[in-house]
Amino acid sequence: MSEMFHAGRRALQDQHGTRGLADRQEQVIVHDRFTDEEIAFVETRDMFFLSTVGPSGQPTVSYKGGAQGFVRVEDGTLVFPCYDGNGMFLTMGDILGNPLVGLLFIDFETSRRLRIHGLASHDDGPARNAFPGALFLTRVRPTSIFLNCPRYIHRYQRVAASPYVPDAKGRAPMAQWKRLPIVQDVLPERDRAEAEAAGPLALEEYELKVRLGEG
Repeated sequence: MSEMFHAGRRALQDQHGTRGLADRQEQVIVHDRFTDEEIAFVETRDMFFLSTVGPSGQPTVSYKGGAQGFVRVEDGTLVFPCYDGNGMFLTMGDILGNPLVGLLFIDFETSRRLRIHGLASHDDGPARNAFPGALFLTRVRPTSIFLNCPRYIHRYQRVAASPYVPDAKGRAPMAQWKRLPIVQDVLPERDRAEAEAAGPLALEEYELKVRLGEG
């Protein structure tokens, strides 16, 4: 029995006559150690998508962005920082209950993509100091690495980096939603003073900022 293909995947492969094709791809393109070319690709990305599954079986997927080089490969393990977010810790919290993760890296200018399956864990030790602005690090030991065909990937050009990406000293502008009155009483202590200094933000004004990509 293939470790990559469970009964559901096999059922669809058999229905559409692709079992042999699937097996050949697993044999030829799937591996569990990064090549030098893959490391270079991963370490020059400024975003990726991360999927996780919670203890109840509910999956989620999130976008992770940063400066180019915010993802690194160290001794065969992929490492990336967890930055300040909305405080829900959906994907990061899932990892504490189920370490199985999937990552998708895409270069939208060339349509190249790389998929990684692996086992994740968190590291809140001093190593995070090498990633300015990180709350903690997530380390992923790969179990499957493989390229995907670029077909169906639309091509886009990068216009600008997000101004919220932490700088070399870990500094970043405050998220505008933290100024909403509805969240003031539940903000973490570290955010309250800054939010109060910036002043309240009406929901209608925040929604306009979001539509303009400024939130």
